[in-house]
Amino acid sequence: MVNWVVSLAGPRRISLEPCAPDPLGPGQVRVRTCYSGISAGTELTLYRGSNPRLSKDWDDATRMFVPRRAPVPYPLAGFGYEEVGEIVEAAPDVADRHPGQTVWGIWGHRAEAVVRADAVHPLPAGLDPLAAVFARPGAIALTAVIAGDLHLGDWVGVFGQGVIGLLATRLATLSGARVVAVDRLAARLGHAARCGARLVVDADAESAALALRRVSGGRGADVCLELSGAYPALHEAIRATAHAGRVVAAGFYQGHADGLGLGEEFHHNRIQLVAAQVSGADPAPGQAGRWTGARVAHTFMDLVAEGSVDPLPLVSHVVDAGAVADALALLDRGDGDVLQVVLRF
Repeated sequence: MVNWVVSLAGPRRISLEPCAPDPLGPGQVRVRTCYSGISAGTELTLYRGSNPRLSKDWDDATRMFVPRRAPVPYPLAGFGYEEVGEIVEAAPDVADRHPGQTVWGIWGHRAEAVVRADAVHPLPAGLDPLAAVFARPGAIALTAVIAGDLHLGDWVGVFGQGVIGLLATRLATLSGARVVAVDRLAARLGHAARCGARLVVDADAESAALALRRVSGGRGADVCLELSGAYPALHEAIRATAHAGRVVAAGFYQGHADGLGLGEEFHHNRIQLVAAQVSGADPAPGQAGRWTGARVAHTFMDLVAEGSVDPLPLVSHVVDAGAVADALALLDRGDGDVLQVVLRF
């Protein structure tokens, strides 16, 4: 039997390739993939060749990037972290997972995978399996919201209304914040309004900083969440934030910080700038021991299951896995109607 896996042979060289199936070991299950969502952030940086892990090594001991000692180990096979599928086999010692269950987790863009039984999670009853590809993006968005320490009545700017930004807009609204959504694309601003944003701002037409100061009585935003990964947007988020307010930088920034001026409003308004990153035991700053990565992901999926968050309108394209090259090219072009692209296996 042949398995299939998405393989990156180099920048913008992507394909679906055959590979041998993995044997099933103790404590493991075999999952056949139904859907796998493509990240428009991390995965695009790998596809484009701009991800720092392609030119540097991450040193766990020092928690620093260091010069790469060896060439990039192309091909990179099976990257991806938004999967849902059906268990087709379970090891004899696995008691709480069984064939026929639909589960979500992270196992990469592949037709089937062998994973630890406790690494996959049953889909809530009655939920469309397609919704489960949002577990990881939703966890990223929720991590940013938690890091923002939002309160009822806060004015909050959410910069970038891609998939994660739109989910953050919805989650911030659920937290009681008055959200101002910022983007350059009209279609995404329309989604943001439907997600509960009080005001939407076309960043090409007006200053988001001035708009946030206007609606907040001149103070500026209590908190801004920057989710686009663009340095000019981070600079504008800082400009939009009230004196001693907080900016959460949750985008995946690439290259040098062109367009970011830390000697201006950041310095003079004493802005608190924090980074939110979903990986690790304590993803949100200041929440050690409370909000673990697992709790964040399960909380988001609970909100989806109860109907507080509906991610399905954010699915813009579902394509067969064999067309993965076309799918990545679509995301790479950045067309305005593209949000969540999903591979169907």
